[in-house]
Amino acid sequence: MPELPEVETTRQGIAPHITGKLVNQVVIRHHGLRWPIDPALPNILQRKKLLDIDRRGKYLLLQFTHGHLLIHLGMSGSLRIVNPKKESPQKHDHVDIIFTNNIALRFHDPRRFGSILWTTSPPEEHALLCKLGPEPLSDAFNSEYLFTKSRKRKKDVKTFIMDSHIVVGVGNIYANESLFTAGIRPTKMASKLTRKQCEQWVNDIKAVLQRSITQGGTTLRDFVGGDGKPGYFAQQLNVYGRGGQPCVVCKTLLKEIRQAQRATTYCTRCQK
Repeated sequence: MPELPEVETTRQGIAPHITGKLVNQVVIRHHGLRWPIDPALPNILQRKKLLDIDRRGKYLLLQFTHGHLLIHLGMSGSLRIVNPKKESPQKHDHVDIIFTNNIALRFHDPRRFGSILWTTSPPEEHALLCKLGPEPLSDAFNSEYLFTKSRKRKKDVKTFIMDSHIVVGVGNIYANESLFTAGIRPTKMASKLTRKQCEQWVNDIKAVLQRSITQGGTTLRDFVGGDGKPGYFAQQLNVYGRGGQPCVVCKTLLKEIRQAQRATTYCTRCQK
């Protein structure tokens, strides 16, 4: 599943090609995503200018003169910049937004768990966005905020931090990685976090996410082309997906368990 750094890399990869351009045509080949695409969307966007592309959590917000297009990549979705006259749509290429410079933003989603939704209201008021927690790289996500939110929470810290009402975009990979660098065992109860641990963990969450976004910046060119493969980047990971392998710090074999139906990998020695 594309996580926050991958979505941010997508935003950075597509924005220079289509921001400020007029929509010439919208081609919908399959309406049945997680929620049906509005059949009026081609008329809604016809000859409208794309003003900006922002991100909220894992939603991309395409701002037009009269509203916003909310795009979520779901489990397997990706966006690419293609020349629609030269690059024919492939299986699972469900939507093309074609601009007047003969460049198309092509939405590819084999599992169809993604979404493309139109809203004329401010996006922060949309039902899918209005209850989200702060962005993890913002000043609003700080140690005091995390400490306050964790009080009386009868959840393990990994499940707690993956709750988008607490903070957006800390998915399974980055929860595993940040807990490792912070030295916190993922099974620890959130209510047992100390202020010092919250400070360290917030810093490590920000560092892990920012490092991944920086790594993704080296692959921006991969968003131009029609092969339908996500332009995401190889992760440099310490624990995630490495159960049974030696810890990169102490060489203890990493332990893998299941939490909330997700794989959790940690070091029994480094994470107390």
